[in-house]
Amino acid sequence: MTEQATGAHHPQPRARSGGQPSATVEHVTGAQSLIRSLEEVGADTVFGIPGGAILPAYDPMMDSTKVRHVLVRHEQGAGHAATGYAQATGRVGVCMATSGPGATNLVTPIADAHMDSVPLVAITGQVSSKAIGTDAFQEADICGITMPITKHNFLVTKAEDIPRTIAEAFHIASTGRPGPVLVDIAKDALQARTTFSWPPQTDLPGYRPVTKPHAKQIREAAKLITAAKRPVLYVGGGVLKAGATAELKVLAELTGAPVTTTLMALGAFPDSHPLHVGMPGMHGAVTAVTALQKADLIVALGARFDDRVTGKLDSFAPYAKVVHADIDPAEIGKNRTADVPIVGDAREVIADLVQAVQAEHNEGNTGDYSAWWKDLNRWRETYPLGYEQPDDGSLAPQQVIQRIGELAPEGTIFAAGVGQHQMWAAHFIDYEQPATWLNSGGAGTMGYAVPAAMGAKAGAPDRTVWAIDGDGCFQMTNQELTTCALNNIPIKVAIINNGALGMVRQWQTLFYNQRYSNTVLHSGPDATGMEKSAGTRVPDFVKLSEAMGCYAIRCESPDDLDKVIAEANAINDRPVVIDFIVHEDAQVWPMVAAGTSNDEVMAARGVRPDFGDNEDD
Repeated sequence: MTEQATGAHHPQPRARSGGQPSATVEHVTGAQSLIRSLEEVGADTVFGIPGGAILPAYDPMMDSTKVRHVLVRHEQGAGHAATGYAQATGRVGVCMATSGPGATNLVTPIADAHMDSVPLVAITGQVSSKAIGTDAFQEADICGITMPITKHNFLVTKAEDIPRTIAEAFHIASTGRPGPVLVDIAKDALQARTTFSWPPQTDLPGYRPVTKPHAKQIREAAKLITAAKRPVLYVGGGVLKAGATAELKVLAELTGAPVTTTLMALGAFPDSHPLHVGMPGMHGAVTAVTALQKADLIVALGARFDDRVTGKLDSFAPYAKVVHADIDPAEIGKNRTADVPIVGDAREVIADLVQAVQAEHNEGNTGDYSAWWKDLNRWRETYPLGYEQPDDGSLAPQQVIQRIGELAPEGTIFAAGVGQHQMWAAHFIDYEQPATWLNSGGAGTMGYAVPAAMGAKAGAPDRTVWAIDGDGCFQMTNQELTTCALNNIPIKVAIINNGALGMVRQWQTLFYNQRYSNTVLHSGPDATGMEKSAGTRVPDFVKLSEAMGCYAIRCESPDDLDKVIAEANAINDRPVVIDFIVHEDAQVWPMVAAGTSNDEVMAARGVRPDFGDNEDD
């Protein structure tokens, strides 16, 4: 079986690479076999909640000295925590739940991991094998339910199959295009007696990810790169998954082509690098959006031409030839036809491209992008990212997030929820290193930030972890702060509290005549009839966070901003929550309205960029 090339953020499961047969065969229960298998594949942290069908597995887990279990408050928190753990460490994240509602509560984080190609193994208990299909108590067909949103899933009804299934699950999750794998184990399989030896014989005859790119395609891509006048390196999350950031930097500097990193790829290329032109997409930087529109060559590396990047697809990058490299052949040509399709691991693809471009240079074929950079630099200077301070002296949410980034220790990991605060965190924090930005990109899952930050901190306890959340997102999964407090997982949470479901409210402002239907979260007028206070006050996030064992602060003035952030950074013995009361009318710009062409990008409300050129040829 072909193995994926390993990288800093793309490790292999021990089941395939380092396991040695046990000196003796152990006589155990299926549940003991499960825990021993998790130990052998290198799982050190499991996020979960026990229940009837999975309960046999929880007894031997109590005796394990290698596997730490984190008891979460909701199974959705377990799934997102496993995802945050995987994104921060590059290892497979593991979550566990019981049958029925326990398993179905994992559906959202499994779908989230599937969209963002996160290596995840979800282990669920199932009713006894003889009861499957009888509508038994707490029965749900979780394999059937998750089939469209998993890379693969297994139903295990025999104890002797557990080690092989766990080895295969970790291998599938972490190789090729990473993704979630579900292992559903019947209760009687956990209770039955069996034997355990390691490593097991795995059998995946149809699973052979192609990692080595075709040499002819690489040469064709190199020729296009050196012949282009307006190339762009369009970098997606696959570059991070492959641990290919060092190779990307070499390729970019060798070619001199501009680099744009998607929302899922922030940190794959240093934000501060002069070749970096920003993030593309619906709320991307004007320069990045326009560079793709006017490019004559797009080199897509581990990216999937999703709708948030392309806008109206038939008007996207009309002058560009496309080189599309991806580990998943199903992505190539799915949305945009590729002139040069390349199937392979991003690390190997980029390394081979470097050699091929160097060979072109040695033959005197070097690209001249000077006119292109003149345009790009003019757009960068004319339409930089920015924001206005509110006239009433209240906090600008962009300023809050920018200062959190500037004051954070080096190597801090940032996890964002979904909405306006997510886009501001993408824009106003500088990402210089891989695995420092975690977010729900494809699914856009509100409630992601707190549990994902928890998982990241559990996996990287020596790193500072900030969750940038909104007052809407925070109310979905904040109960995991209790988990953090009780398990010594001291994350820091910034609530960007504007009293509304901010991104939906922005759309209502722009497209629904300011009719704010069901997006207001604040408490309304108080008992005295006075006008409401700014931000959400019911619940009181400071009191709520204190009740869950956190240190909590409220910040309402720009004068206090640096002081409270520094205070939060100095506290490392418990979770910290800061309730930032920010102006409710702040909006995310730039913006390409849904369903429109990227040519219609707006730099700010009412401000359409003037590119002043006639070079659309």
